Amino acid sequence: MTPDATPAQTEQELLERYAALACDRQTDLAEVIGDKDWNADMVAGTISFGPGLEFPLQALGTFSHVSETWRWAWVGADPSWPASLLRQAEQLRAYGEQHGIELLTVGEFDATTQDLHAIGAIASGMFGASGYYLANYGQGTLVLTVKSVLIDQVPKNDFARISTVFPQVISLFELRHRPAFRHYLTQKGYPVTETADAVSAAVGAGTLTATFDSLGRLASLKGNSG
Repeated sequence: MTPDATPAQTEQELLERYAALACDRQTDLAEVIGDKDWNADMVAGTISFGPGLEFPLQALGTFSHVSETWRWAWVGADPSWPASLLRQAEQLRAYGEQHGIELLTVGEFDATTQDLHAIGAIASGMFGASGYYLANYGQGTLVLTVKSVLIDQVPKNDFARISTVFPQVISLFELRHRPAFRHYLTQKGYPVTETADAVSAAVGAGTLTATFDSLGRLASLKGNSG
């Protein structure tokens, strides 16, 4: 689990801390697997997208397309699945119990696709995964995380990536823009400089600056790429 000085206490704080970085990594995952079909071997704990694209997985839970409910993997998981496959789901449950976060502790609940992305993003960011994947198997969707050096090492231009990803993230999730932007930059290794209405960081050879209105909402995101 990724260490943080001050633990997030709510679902919103978890998303502020991890959603942007998770969405950033989703871009790398998509570049590697494209729209290829998936095949999971749950006993082996792997998911494959074709030759040379087999990754270890962690099962978080499933979403029923019939009842539109989410069920965590620690609720009646298939007995053939090894316990190690549920490690992240169990750790999320423990974290939720420690901090009183219902999303992580209620075993089964009515859910939407948005909830699946929130769960995947939180797990991906918290555990340093290479990405999360929604594996549609017809009657439902298995939400899982993957880890692979192949995905982690996808070349990227961070200046362009941050400029593109962050506006997408704040349109997908309900969160406070300023702390989410600050977490995103620092987790990518860029120290930030803050003023009353702006957060800036040197990214590559350039500088990226986000300004915020009186309510802390993103007003502009711009800079020079050097």
